[in-house]
Amino acid sequence: MKIETQRLLIRDVKTEDEVPYINMASDGSLNDCGFDVNCSRWITKWIAEAKEFAARNHPDRDYLAYTIALKGEATVIGSIGCSYYDDLRETGVTFFVGSQYRGNGYATEAVRAYTDYFLQHYHTGKLIATVRDENTPSWKAVEKAGFILKKKRMYRDVNDADEQLYRFYEIAKRI
Repeated sequence: MKIETQRLLIRDVKTEDEVPYINMASDGSLNDCGFDVNCSRWITKWIAEAKEFAARNHPDRDYLAYTIALKGEATVIGSIGCSYYDDLRETGVTFFVGSQYRGNGYATEAVRAYTDYFLQHYHTGKLIATVRDENTPSWKAVEKAGFILKKKRMYRDVNDADEQLYRFYEIAKRI
């Protein structure tokens, strides 16, 4: 998969992405995404799994992850994709941008581009986003990308120890 925006390249995960992902996780800022400071212990397996899932290409049952890189530089700055939420029975966008690249609009640009791609290529009418209420930059990014807030409620995501207040968003296929 390959998506190009004005500033970004969204592409399949490669083996050489291992080091940039480890470096981004090393400051602890990706713990909520499941990329903890110890991700060097499991990142090789995660990349192999991401490649396998991308080859199968089933967003209604697999986690699809792609690399976000700066176009022209090939600098890896984050990840975007989707995950099927068994408990919600819906597919949701998932993303992160390394702390050193935040505040530049990259997350919004990546979410918008991936969402457009997703809604054009898969047989689903919508995509959701679940964002912790306290994660203001992420919910602002999905709102700027066109997602609509549907509700707020307590929810326990896969990486949460306890229930947290979450915002639930949707974006529908444009007809």
